[in-house]
Amino acid sequence: MSAKRDKLEEMLRPGVEALGFELWGIEHQSHGRNTMLRVYIDSENGISVDDCAKVSHQISGVLDVEDPIAGEYTLEVSSPGMDRPLYTLDQFTRYIGSDVSVRLRMAFEGRRKFLGRLVGVEGDEVIVQFEDHEYLLPFDQIEKAQVVPSF
Repeated sequence: MSAKRDKLEEMLRPGVEALGFELWGIEHQSHGRNTMLRVYIDSENGISVDDCAKVSHQISGVLDVEDPIAGEYTLEVSSPGMDRPLYTLDQFTRYIGSDVSVRLRMAFEGRRKFLGRLVGVEGDEVIVQFEDHEYLLPFDQIEKAQVVPSF
């Protein structure tokens, strides 16, 4: 996780949790003059549009005071959804048995993308089974990961 996202998460987590929600993850993207801050929240009862609005209002207040993002930005608060991104080892552990899509920063055993069954977490490695082979993927090399919903 980047230092900027770490700082934003540390700043926003108390307010999100005070409202009774889990801060699932943050995406901070800058493309030229366009900056997007996407905050994912979750709860055992699911997330409604009203929940997102409540958290958005709370987060906006914190961001206005702390001013961690230079210039204009778009704030989006949403549920992580069924194809939820995975940001932490704890989140990977919670989804053992699910199908996942994982993209690595650099190639591992000749590939960067893995689609398979999440079968475990060992130390700092995520274990993904693809066909008949298990891959131990270093957590610090994961660029993006998400649950693949099954219907």
